Amino acid sequence: MARSSYARFPDRINPCAKPAAGRAPIIVTTVEAVMQLTANFSLAELTVTGRNMPNIPNEAEVASLRSLAEMVLQPLRDGLGQPVLVNSAFRSEAVNRAVGGTATSQHRLGQAADIRVPGMSSIDLARKIVALGLPFDQVIEEFGSWVHVSYGPRHRRQQLTAVKRSGKTVYVQGIQ
Repeated sequence: MARSSYARFPDRINPCAKPAAGRAPIIVTTVEAVMQLTANFSLAELTVTGRNMPNIPNEAEVASLRSLAEMVLQPLRDGLGQPVLVNSAFRSEAVNRAVGGTATSQHRLGQAADIRVPGMSSIDLARKIVALGLPFDQVIEEFGSWVHVSYGPRHRRQQLTAVKRSGKTVYVQGIQ
């Protein structure tokens, strides 16, 4: 059986690992800890949070996370030939509020993930997602740090870059 990404990075997202100094414990249910969505992505990995609060998706949200993993995340990992690290995917209403997410965030529905790849810039990662022809809804290169990628019913193929201007987040068309 293929190992999930969290098995390779136990100190980052393993639900049994002791949290790093100054970090909140990770809350994961037993079902999440064992549910594999694809060869390299588990439900635990897509629901992890550094907040000390439950982050448990319902059936529809799990189905959306599975679609995101099957249609975008796993094909991306396979295309790159290296691990894709998930910073944030599903967010419960409480977690989304705690991290300052918008009420209409696709993270709330299990349709989005903020990702990065070690050794690859976020702009190169965003461009690679587009070049691979993956069926994303949105790809947003965010602040030169990570990429927001979503898969949902709208299939807009929207490409944006998030930047800070005068302390506010501005979305610019295209991957800049």
